[in-house]
Amino acid sequence: MSRDEQLKNRWEKVVQILSNQFAEGDVLDLDAIIYLIGVQELGKVHQTFKKDEKLNLMHIAICRLLEPYGYYEFDYVDKEGWPHYNVKEELPPLKAGEQSVLMKEAIVNYFMEREVID
Repeated sequence: MSRDEQLKNRWEKVVQILSNQFAEGDVLDLDAIIYLIGVQELGKVHQTFKKDEKLNLMHIAICRLLEPYGYYEFDYVDKEGWPHYNVKEELPPLKAGEQSVLMKEAIVNYFMEREVID
């Protein structure tokens, strides 16, 4: 199986698991999954968030997802429990499709680390 096919299969498995668990079977999109990862990383899963907090949650998720690629590094957790990251290396200019593939790969790796998928 090619690397692309393997990523596609693993991505579909992640989407299926999360959609069944959090969207009653509706298919979650990339942004929704990034948001869920942000909530997971914050650790306040039963809290309601304001619009600006939701954007911050997505930022936390993106930083965490791209940390293993060397783009961000964890810095500290503030007094409200929000994690903060520093930029280590600027992301290269990516086309929309390339950005999507990078994020899907990072999400798949995130869930493989947590042994949600294999």
